[in-house]
Amino acid sequence: MEKLNKIFARLKKVEDRYDELEQLLASKEVIADSSRYGQLAKEFSDIRAQVTLFRDLKKIEEEIKGLQSVLSERHDEAFIDLARKELEDLRQKYTQTAQSLQEAIRGQDKNLDKDMIMEIRAGTGGLEASLFAADLYRMYTKYAAQKNWRVEVISSHPTELNGFKEVIFAIKGRHAYNRLRFESGVHRVQRVPSTEASGRIHTSTATVAVLEEPKEVEFSIDPKDIKVDVYRSSGPGGQGVNTTDSAVRLTHLPTGIVITCQDERSQLKNKNKAIRVLRARLLEFKRSENVNKISQTRKSQVGTAERSEKIRTYNFPDRRVTDHRIGFTLHKLENILEGNLDEIVEELLKTEEND
Repeated sequence: MEKLNKIFARLKKVEDRYDELEQLLASKEVIADSSRYGQLAKEFSDIRAQVTLFRDLKKIEEEIKGLQSVLSERHDEAFIDLARKELEDLRQKYTQTAQSLQEAIRGQDKNLDKDMIMEIRAGTGGLEASLFAADLYRMYTKYAAQKNWRVEVISSHPTELNGFKEVIFAIKGRHAYNRLRFESGVHRVQRVPSTEASGRIHTSTATVAVLEEPKEVEFSIDPKDIKVDVYRSSGPGGQGVNTTDSAVRLTHLPTGIVITCQDERSQLKNKNKAIRVLRARLLEFKRSENVNKISQTRKSQVGTAERSEKIRTYNFPDRRVTDHRIGFTLHKLENILEGNLDEIVEELLKTEEND
């Protein structure tokens, strides 16, 4: 019963958001902004089936309660027989509608199977932070390999000791976004760096961002809003990478968001990759502008996925990994860094479901 109450409370929030979207989509301000209108219309369409069935379920529930009340007051045998038959039909209809609602919720969950982009950046800790960023990249790519997901590196800024100042990559595959969407935030490592002669434990961080990668038709960018700069690539990249102006820097003028890409030898390929990242960043930016409204249906105990939020600690001396959002600890550090993330992921999904 408690779980059912939580589901109904969650559906009530979805219903409230549906009513809000209905008003927003009728407003002149939203109608004038084609990009925002498209996003809100898609969200409205995605939750319509759930809301319709939820309202049907509530209506049937009220009819059942009304009929039960009448049955308790009437003693006419012929009427009671008819009422009981109607009550049986209503209960069957309630069960069927509840099943359809569950299917609609699962159908909505399928929308989590989206293309996604992950960004990992070294945080505090200098060289050790860049090495930790590389460890996280390796962990996620190994997890992707286990799940038969495809990984495509979009941009990287390696350091001299095989670390990363930044690495951006796309992941495509069934349930990839659903299972990795909680990884956004600050990851902290506590260990003795290989460069530390005294054996002192250092604390370093890396920041992970998980971005939905929208299709071009879902989220378009006005070319007039983009400033394009080309320059000569720097750093490792193979013969010829430094001899042509193939690196690309995009600046989105309205927001000031800057994307650079230099991994490819082709300027066009670098530009196309940079556009993909820019589109994903802009989608996140648009959503963050409306974060209070979005949180009505998406906020959960696992956190708000803000990049500034410390979400997990990897403690090498104790072989411990702790997810701070749900207070979940595993003493399987090496196993997790080898890409075996399912135990943590399942706990996060379970917490969201029970929220």
